[in-house]
Amino acid sequence: MIKYINYNQNKISSKLKKFLSERKKIDQKTLKIVEKIIRDIKKYGDLALTKYEKKFSNNKTIKPNKNIVNKSIRSLNSDVKKAIDLSYNRIKKFHSLQKINNINFKDYLKNKIKYNYVPLDSVGIYVPGGNASFPSTVLMNAIPAKIAGVRRIVMINPTRNGILSPGVLYAAKKCGIKEIYSVGGAQSIAALAYGTKKIKSVDKIVGPGNIYVTEAKKKVFGEVGIDQIAGPSEITIVGDSYSNPEWIAADLIGQAEHDINSQCIFISKDFKLIKMVKKFIITQLNTLPRKKIAKQSLKKNGLFIYSSSDKKIIEIVNLIAPEHLELNLKEKNKIAKQIKNAGSICLGKYSAMAATDYNVGSNHILPTNSSAKFSSGLSVYDFYKRISVINLSKKGIETIGEQVIKLANYEGLVGHARSVEVRIRRK
Repeated sequence: MIKYINYNQNKISSKLKKFLSERKKIDQKTLKIVEKIIRDIKKYGDLALTKYEKKFSNNKTIKPNKNIVNKSIRSLNSDVKKAIDLSYNRIKKFHSLQKINNINFKDYLKNKIKYNYVPLDSVGIYVPGGNASFPSTVLMNAIPAKIAGVRRIVMINPTRNGILSPGVLYAAKKCGIKEIYSVGGAQSIAALAYGTKKIKSVDKIVGPGNIYVTEAKKKVFGEVGIDQIAGPSEITIVGDSYSNPEWIAADLIGQAEHDINSQCIFISKDFKLIKMVKKFIITQLNTLPRKKIAKQSLKKNGLFIYSSSDKKIIEIVNLIAPEHLELNLKEKNKIAKQIKNAGSICLGKYSAMAATDYNVGSNHILPTNSSAKFSSGLSVYDFYKRISVINLSKKGIETIGEQVIKLANYEGLVGHARSVEVRIRRK
């Protein structure tokens, strides 16, 4: 059911690269659909938004009634509320440590340079929905935005038949979100980017979504900011004789149930452990409610990798650059020091990745499709922009100006040179 690679063989790295690249391919038909939706939203606004909502979700409501929202929140089970409250408090506490102070620099010439960190005015957060409910994603998006000081936070949450999740609404209330729209897909991203009569445009769009949402975010980037190009979820687990194979199997299945395109990889120097994990996967799948999705995911994007050395394992992990990495190892710290590419790293057999999705405190919106090689998970930093403020003294421009003139002339930018010359010219 799950593919297998012996990384000790020749030319195996190319096979692994091919496996990883398959998930990045985008169907041209999907692209054309997204492009048309965006064009329609730009041209027809709410009319097009309503049309696509009816077509894709049987949803006739763009903005839910306040009374219905409050009634939905009141219906939420008290135990679920407590769980959301705990997640909220832990996420807020950890992300509060990420607050940024302005940078001030003054040199001996009394030249002053500042970095002012200014919160974005408005942010749209996309919370996947439809057939599922993700209050945790509300918290992961909204809390860092609130801490940064974003004034306007808009929540987009797709529905099936116009019914919003009580858990999602309760999480939104906890975060102080008052502007909520029951729409989704590429049409909602276009609405956030370009604005309609009912939905005012935002400065940045964050949050994960399906392939249509992801492609729409790509297309509108430049009109608005985006957090990242998020693909289907991923996990890579490294195990040894210290590991519990039953637990590893559970972690892989927990990721596979997300989506048929989820990527699940297990790496080990212990071939017997690989066989045991495979056995437990088969057993556990039989009792999983989302068995069909998980099976498809493991068949399509599941992979067992056998490697004989820690050096090769480190090489493999850094090549994969996984969204989630579990180092289910006795010598976990030794290996962790050499990992350069990962969205998050869970150390030891008790650090279940699933816990990080909810209430550990770290953010679960992380780079996928090997983008951990150059990007990081969502944080408070994503909701600031930096503004440079420069204040040069008379002595400062006169002292550094001569070298500015030389460089400007070297680059052929005579106008640049002259703008400095007029300031330091002696009468």
